[in-house]
Amino acid sequence: MEEERTQGRGGPGQRWSHRPPRLLRHWGEGGDGREEGGADPEPRAVRWPWRSTVLLTAFVLVGSNFAAHAQEGERAPLDAFARVLLVFASGLLLWRQRHPVAVVFGTASTAALYLGAGYPYGPVFLTVAVACFTAVVAGHRRAAWTALGLLWAVHLLVAHWLYRWLPPAGDDAAPYGQEIVVAGWAVAIVAVAELARTRREQWARERAERAQAARRRADEERLRIARELHDVLAHSLSVVNVQSGVGLALLDSDPEQARTALTTIKSASKEALGEVRQVLDSLRTPGDAPRTPAPGLDRLPELVEQAARAGLTVDVAGRPPRLSPHTDLAAFRIVQEALTNVVRHSGSRHARVGLEQGGGTLRLRIDDDGPATGADAGGSGNGLAGMRERAAALGGTIEAGPRPDGGFQVLAVLPTRAGENQRPRRNQ
Repeated sequence: MEEERTQGRGGPGQRWSHRPPRLLRHWGEGGDGREEGGADPEPRAVRWPWRSTVLLTAFVLVGSNFAAHAQEGERAPLDAFARVLLVFASGLLLWRQRHPVAVVFGTASTAALYLGAGYPYGPVFLTVAVACFTAVVAGHRRAAWTALGLLWAVHLLVAHWLYRWLPPAGDDAAPYGQEIVVAGWAVAIVAVAELARTRREQWARERAERAQAARRRADEERLRIARELHDVLAHSLSVVNVQSGVGLALLDSDPEQARTALTTIKSASKEALGEVRQVLDSLRTPGDAPRTPAPGLDRLPELVEQAARAGLTVDVAGRPPRLSPHTDLAAFRIVQEALTNVVRHSGSRHARVGLEQGGGTLRLRIDDDGPATGADAGGSGNGLAGMRERAAALGGTIEAGPRPDGGFQVLAVLPTRAGENQRPRRNQ
């Protein structure tokens, strides 16, 4: 507090739209166990996808048997080597979350070898699609595109040139229309994977923004409670401090006056306890309405009376206007803090409070005749900062400093044109 006077006179259920569904997170989780975009505060252990890998392996084996029967006489029959290739390609998917790049190239190479051996077209290409999808979602787009491109190039070579020397015997060149189908299949895989990756990044950004907003709201609430406690305790304890000094000085010479000082201490401490309890109640039941209304300028006579008990005469000019609750509370706390500073840090025992309304603003002016004293040095220096924060949150201003003719002045300008449900603006 002393710093203020000397400086002044010297100059948490989420919906589908907010998080990726389980299937997408299951297939596309990155290799380091962290959601893409850095939204997760701690890395999570990646689970081995045993269940999906076993199901895919069974589907590939059964589907390849059906494809072999359907393409009998056109392609080479499935043998032990073909089944080894099918199981190997499907088994690689077990590592798709930990090593997506290696898996996408491994499945593409296995599918190319399967294709070059003349085995039937079938679900083996599904393993490449799953690996490509996982790699793209995990952020390895270039690796996925390269693997698909290499597989397509092998298909072109086998279907239009190497088929003469590769099984099955007597095979003919594939029609070029088939290449359009293969290209469309590859483009569809990449497009779906890119869409999933984009949505996943969007979900990660939304989660990060919500977490940041929650932290910002918590910080703002913490600052609000700190300001309330500072204003309440600083004012009441200043009165207690002054009156306790008076009581000690007059305890022997004027017991009646000492009794009056002790009565003032009791009243001020009781009021402080009530206001602190109100602030703490808001922490216990954050969603409930306060049990008692927040103080406003209608309690200005109480401030004047408390100041009088502390030996400070306060003259009030103007009538308190009708204000929204937040503006009314801010105005009350500004006057309270200004009078507290006069009691603690000014040699004057007289102060003036002026209220002027006009042009959609309320002008609060608190003056004293000084001079500043060195009493109670070592104050926190948060009083003027708290007043400025209250005014700035409402779109107002605070000016504090020495007057040309001596003394000290605090001038606050607060907007009054907001509605009854006005809320303070959040700090940007």
